[in-house]
Amino acid sequence: MNFAMWNKALNVIPSVSREEWEDLDLVSKWLISTRAAVLIMTFISTVLAGLFAARDSAFHFIPWLTIVFGLIMAHASNNLFNDYTDYIRGVDQDNYYRTMYGPQPLTHGLMTKRQHLTYFVITGLLGLTAGLCLIWYNNFDPVVWALLGIGALFLLFYTWPLKYIALGELAVLIVWGPLMIGGGYYVLAHRWDWNVVLATLPYALGVTTVIVGKHIDKIDGDQAKNIHTLPVLIGEKMSRYLVMGMVILQYSLLIYLVVAKYFTPLILIVLMAIPRLRTVLPAILNPKPATRPQDFPEGQGGWPLYFAPLAFWHNRSFGTLFVLGLFADVLIRILLPT
Repeated sequence: MNFAMWNKALNVIPSVSREEWEDLDLVSKWLISTRAAVLIMTFISTVLAGLFAARDSAFHFIPWLTIVFGLIMAHASNNLFNDYTDYIRGVDQDNYYRTMYGPQPLTHGLMTKRQHLTYFVITGLLGLTAGLCLIWYNNFDPVVWALLGIGALFLLFYTWPLKYIALGELAVLIVWGPLMIGGGYYVLAHRWDWNVVLATLPYALGVTTVIVGKHIDKIDGDQAKNIHTLPVLIGEKMSRYLVMGMVILQYSLLIYLVVAKYFTPLILIVLMAIPRLRTVLPAILNPKPATRPQDFPEGQGGWPLYFAPLAFWHNRSFGTLFVLGLFADVLIRILLPT
């Protein structure tokens, strides 16, 4: 077992040669194939779902752990299915942008289509099993069935047709906020809460900035392949302004929720992400540089991507601090009940 590669794959998107790939263990291959470094975004959503439930004295560890496992498997299987779909549609051919910043097992000949589909099917079945366990836990509640069904639709149809018709970005906003966090809260608390849904948006907006940033980075390649992402439709400049607006809205919504007394001021620990924000916004104000900036990482989730890593680094800081702030919010409510 290559624990060093496990750790690396959980932190970056490692580039590997065919020879290195052949020497890897099964877990390392799965982590690389699923782009495990970005699964942290889903993990943060599941932690937030648990904390929102804990605010209302509705947290239960085993169901929450099942949510964590199920949603991470769902995200991983989505990444596998996206790669397969793009491969069979010819998107990754001719040195397409996404093959330049990380391994694409199918395109690079590291896996056969059958092997790739086997990874997808097993990962998807694990996620589905977790979902069915949660349905049983909720006494076959039709709302939980609906949540599972909606999640499956997004998983199967994100790459095509949603991404092709400028709905992929909206799908990400819905999935990583209302569906994962709001739905996770419902599974634990057995009720839908629109205040929770609103409170999911600051983090969901951060995840959406990552996908919009990635689509800005790939705008020329997507346009050439007739993939009509939102940046392709509205242009590079307006897309950069959209990212800036979403980042500002993240903080504005949290401040509003504190003023409205939904959160205690402890949640404002997220303001400690502002130093990272200060590195993001100035860069987004300007078009992508023609060559890699000297202090910008290359490969493994870095250059030639530019806007996506900037958004990811900020969202990771924001999301981590959001978790800490919400944990403190829950703790103070337990220690000082009103």
